[in-house]
Amino acid sequence: MSSPALLPSPSPVWRLPPAQWALLALAVAAAVAVFLPGLRFMVANWEQVEEYSYGYFIPVIAALLIWQKSAALRQHELRGSWGGLPLLALALALGVVGEFSAIRLFGQYGFVVALFGLSVCLLGWRGTRIIAVPLAILCFMIPLPQFVLRELSQQLQLLSSQLGVALIRQFGISVFLEGNVIDLGSYKLQVVEACSGLRYLFPLMVLGFLAAYCFQGAWWKRALIFASTVPLTILINSLRIGLIGVTVEHWGSAMAEGLLHDFEGWFMFMLCIVLLLAEMSLLARLGGRGVKLHSVFGFDLPDPVARDAAVAYRRVRAPLPAAGLLLCAAAAASLWAPEPVMQRPERGALADFPMAIDGGWQGRRDRLAPDVLATLALSDHLIANYARDGDPWVNLYVAYYASQSSGESTHSPRTCIPGGGWSIVAIDELSLDGAPAAAAPLPVNRVLIQRGEERQLVYYWFQQRGRRLTDELSVKWFILHDSIASKRSDGALIRLVTPVSRDEDMLAAERRIGAFAAALQPLLSDYVPE
Repeated sequence: MSSPALLPSPSPVWRLPPAQWALLALAVAAAVAVFLPGLRFMVANWEQVEEYSYGYFIPVIAALLIWQKSAALRQHELRGSWGGLPLLALALALGVVGEFSAIRLFGQYGFVVALFGLSVCLLGWRGTRIIAVPLAILCFMIPLPQFVLRELSQQLQLLSSQLGVALIRQFGISVFLEGNVIDLGSYKLQVVEACSGLRYLFPLMVLGFLAAYCFQGAWWKRALIFASTVPLTILINSLRIGLIGVTVEHWGSAMAEGLLHDFEGWFMFMLCIVLLLAEMSLLARLGGRGVKLHSVFGFDLPDPVARDAAVAYRRVRAPLPAAGLLLCAAAAASLWAPEPVMQRPERGALADFPMAIDGGWQGRRDRLAPDVLATLALSDHLIANYARDGDPWVNLYVAYYASQSSGESTHSPRTCIPGGGWSIVAIDELSLDGAPAAAAPLPVNRVLIQRGEERQLVYYWFQQRGRRLTDELSVKWFILHDSIASKRSDGALIRLVTPVSRDEDMLAAERRIGAFAAALQPLLSDYVPE
């Protein structure tokens, strides 16, 4: 008589013991403490910048996606790996860079890298691969640096304005585009930052990423779903601007104001989502399978644990306690160590800058609008028009920051010029001779800009603790270097502008602005310390 066949024992369900949960919670709390300055700055952007108002939902979405993978995590023992400690070291280095530079981005990405490092210390590389996408989606909660956001916003404004005007002309309406201003004759539409499309783009990119993640198909289909959110946003935003122009022409300015204007924005965002779903439906049918969207797209809940399943607890392994100790030590250093104090050298107030400069230059002060000043967050500034002997004026703008290591720094004219309706015709770098205060010729960015028939010549440079720089990235590097080496991060943007009339030789304008720059140099060191 044969013995009965033995049934295979079910695989155990692996769980974390309470000790590992406590260690993990302590390590995450320490990571938050280490990167707290950058995280505070990030949350402030969620509150103050409407383009990032969706940021509150990203951690919730990431937690939900990790929970979705809980069944896969329970199937394996998943031992921690020492490979997470180099990731934590990298994260801490990014935090130091973010703290001492004017780029909070480093500390914010450092926090995400630290979470990856903790995951490797807890679950190993195999387990981290299971939740890699949910952790990666946290990158969407991090705001772009201000100079990148301004550049992106300006370019999207210009592109959306151009496409919107092209649509308006298709309806037989006469329209003139000047920078970001759409002139309909009886009414002018200003395509401001709120109409750049970024308020659509960032949330739609998050939705596109989630859609690609939940889409069961070839990798190229997933990549196309995510990548298509960018052109889709641009086209729909341009359609919105064009339709506003058409409706304003026929029904008046009320079509571009108030609740109706906001409803148009909401409707266009919903249209983007509908088009994204239509694209996924089309991709689902490609490849000869002909399946419907619901067959390849969905959010699967984790499988429940069987009642008779055996439960096994993962052992506490050394990498996780080591990671917790490292982060706790870094948190103690960041919270209790004395905060580095940036030196602020003595300088004269720009309110006392002379209005009479050698060479016969006589100046007259101007002022910036309060909302512009609030955006720039300057420590001190000067804006004035100088002229001599009946020549055209030269506008001087000095933007001084006493500290650039707290997230505020000089703003590049490259990102500000297009917003005023000016287009950049040419930009290059040159050196000005005859600047007696400089040990070497003065390097400047030379920019020729035009708006309609008007032309202006712009020279600008960054005067930073004895250096005269033209490259924005070099400015950021030296802020970091000098913050650590000499405890200084002050600096200024110097910008000169002069008009170029239609009958004026460009060389005459260059001589005029160059002569003013040479006369200006000996005075600047009293107000922008070397």
